[in-house]
Amino acid sequence: MAAQAAVAAQAAAAQAAQAEAAESWYLALLGFAEHFRTSSPPKIRLCVHCLQAVFPFKPPQRIEARTHLQLGSVLYHHTKNSEQARSHLEKAWLISQQIPQFEDVKFEAASLLSELYCQENSVDAAKPLLRKAIQISQQTPYWHCRLLFQLAQLHTLEKDLVSACDLLGVGAEYARVVGSEYTRALFLLSKGMLLLMERKLQEVHPLLTLCGQIVENWQGNPIQKESLRVFFLVLQVTHYLDAGQVKSVKPCLKQLQQCIQTISTLHDDEILPSNPADLFHWLPKEHMCVLVYLVTVMHSMQAGYLEKAQKYTDKALMQLEKLKMLDCSPILSSFQVILLEHIIMCRLVTGHKATALQEISQVCQLCQQSPRLFSNHAAQLHTLLGLYCVSVNCMDNAEAQFTTALRLTNHQELWAFIVTNLASVYIREGNRHQEVLYSLLERINPDHSFPVSSHCLRAAAFYVRGLFSFFQGRYNEAKRFLRETLKMSNAEDLNRLTACSLVLLGHIFYVLGNHRESNNMVVPAMQLASKIPDMSVQLWSSALLRDLNKACGNAMDAHEAAQMHQNFSQQLLQDHIEACSLPEHNLITWTDGPPPVQFQAQNGPNASLASLL
Repeated sequence: MAAQAAVAAQAAAAQAAQAEAAESWYLALLGFAEHFRTSSPPKIRLCVHCLQAVFPFKPPQRIEARTHLQLGSVLYHHTKNSEQARSHLEKAWLISQQIPQFEDVKFEAASLLSELYCQENSVDAAKPLLRKAIQISQQTPYWHCRLLFQLAQLHTLEKDLVSACDLLGVGAEYARVVGSEYTRALFLLSKGMLLLMERKLQEVHPLLTLCGQIVENWQGNPIQKESLRVFFLVLQVTHYLDAGQVKSVKPCLKQLQQCIQTISTLHDDEILPSNPADLFHWLPKEHMCVLVYLVTVMHSMQAGYLEKAQKYTDKALMQLEKLKMLDCSPILSSFQVILLEHIIMCRLVTGHKATALQEISQVCQLCQQSPRLFSNHAAQLHTLLGLYCVSVNCMDNAEAQFTTALRLTNHQELWAFIVTNLASVYIREGNRHQEVLYSLLERINPDHSFPVSSHCLRAAAFYVRGLFSFFQGRYNEAKRFLRETLKMSNAEDLNRLTACSLVLLGHIFYVLGNHRESNNMVVPAMQLASKIPDMSVQLWSSALLRDLNKACGNAMDAHEAAQMHQNFSQQLLQDHIEACSLPEHNLITWTDGPPPVQFQAQNGPNASLASLL
């Protein structure tokens, strides 16, 4: 018995020594690998060699699986060798499923592998993998929630918002069951975002009400609580802006701006939540800050506070440049493109066409770097080019750009915006497109069956009807439409629409010989256009003031207005020539495929200047 005990003790000692030796060589290789990975610059090839050196030792399954995961992760994140990365991650996933209590390696392998599949356009391989991982992760709250978010995101990228919403609903219920109100709110807010994208407003309202209650009642990490409030308020603000309710949104926007100021004063809490299901952050603080700048720019542009829009765009773009030096997150490029889209529209209004064109080119370059970004913003890009074409009086190109944009979008609000602008192009072109024009005007008839709920777009549709009636010489009908625009734009502080309606009404009264009423319209139009500032309305208003004062015998006022008109004309003409001379001006002919990479230089402006003089 004693001899047997001695043998057993020797065997145990030998195993312990072997395990200790195994652990020492493994830890040494792991230490070298991490040293090379974190070197400056990283020495990825040496890191990979150290990890590969683990396998000849025939390590236990746990070490083997973890090493495959580490190799797959390094190759995926730091090299272009996706085939080897995939092979290692598949092995990690396969081996880890056979090992009990090995959740972190198992589910991280599944998560990374599905990401890689999506990158290789193998979505059909990613979905079943994530579904299986979700199925077997129900006892691991953090990973179960994370994998549900990941599969929901995959469905969202595929535009399958119904499946994504279903998954987020499942996640919200699971989070409630495991006692995580914080993550429940994240799931519900994410679902609310998708419902807004789908325009399911009847479902959005009760959901946002519930979210508001959860956010206010949740007591936890202050940064997490404030980030939930930012998410909630961003959804509310964008909902109002989508509906064109620029005045109604102000209280929510003010709350959002105060909320981001609060977050910026809070220090990151190093204490981890006690509930593993709470281990999520919606966005980093710096990203939230850019997002709040972005929605402020959207509001300023719709309201016609274009100098404010410029100020916040500059701040946001400066912040983005700093972030992009350290962070290659795709959301930053999306923020940058959306900011540029809005500031381009502002520049076209303020009479800075050359700058707008260069920024359109910048959007093209960003879209060239990301097929997904281009797919999401192609219609907006052609719409911006259409607006630029209108500003330089290239109406045939404007028509081609707007038609291309219509073909590329299924977003109702964007569709209505494009149709409204295309109709205004046809109106200016006279009788060339009468049949098409009547068809378009019927599709955006603001008196009945208007296709979207946007207050702003409906007001714009009344303006376009008024413009059409004016060109047709039906002045009483035009006045009715324009008064409707004024009523709607005044209700929601849509300053630019107000200015455009006032100056067109002033023009109608001038044509009818009612100079006093014309003056009552044109003077406030000029004041508002100067405040925006809207260069085209200022040009139009100054021409009307010149003619009005001349007709009324006010020689000095007529001379002053004529001088203003001359100044505006010169500014616009100079900008027009500069824009049309840029090589980027050739973008107006691009209507198919990805954005062109290079531009031929122009010999000089080739667009008509008649509309400016």
